[in-house]
Amino acid sequence: MDKKRGTLLVVSGPAGSGKGTVLGILLQNTEKYVYSVSATTRLPRPGEVDGKHYFFLTKEKFLSLVASDSFLEHAEYVGNCYGTLRSFVEEKLEEGKNVILEIEVQGALQIREKMPEAMLIFLCPPDYATLESRLRGRGTETDEVIKKRLATALEEIQIAAGYDYLVVNEDGRSADCAAQIDGIVNTRPEKNKENILSFIKNFTE
Repeated sequence: MDKKRGTLLVVSGPAGSGKGTVLGILLQNTEKYVYSVSATTRLPRPGEVDGKHYFFLTKEKFLSLVASDSFLEHAEYVGNCYGTLRSFVEEKLEEGKNVILEIEVQGALQIREKMPEAMLIFLCPPDYATLESRLRGRGTETDEVIKKRLATALEEIQIAAGYDYLVVNEDGRSADCAAQIDGIVNTRPEKNKENILSFIKNFTE
């Protein structure tokens, strides 16, 4: 019996939304979920393994793959190129894996154009005050950087209106949040755009 094709799960959210923790819980189920490995032109850092952390490519190879439409999305950041290889994603989906792609909102919309069947989930703290508290609680960034991250978060959450689902990550409830996302993947509940728009309005006021 052929395996059921997996789901491409595109997850976005502002810094401080807890994406890493929540997705880490989902990825513990290695039979069901796999993390999308991106390609990059930057050099490997100590301990990084090609094919596990990234696919490390030359700039020439990367551009040739862009020209052949081999990426689902790609972008340049601080002089280096990053992209999601269509071949890797398709291979894992055919194996029946749900592929998790953690990406910023502009890249997510690129994915939607090339793979309309992808499931877009926006992960967000319950409110602006919680987001600010989490960012300041890290104690690793200047006030100026925190203000920039908060401003970016407000821009990103407006774009969340174009996502399929919005999942709220309450403090100390990462496991529940991961279970909610798993439930969405399993049951594909009806999308409720009005609830998403209402949440966004309340968050940004």
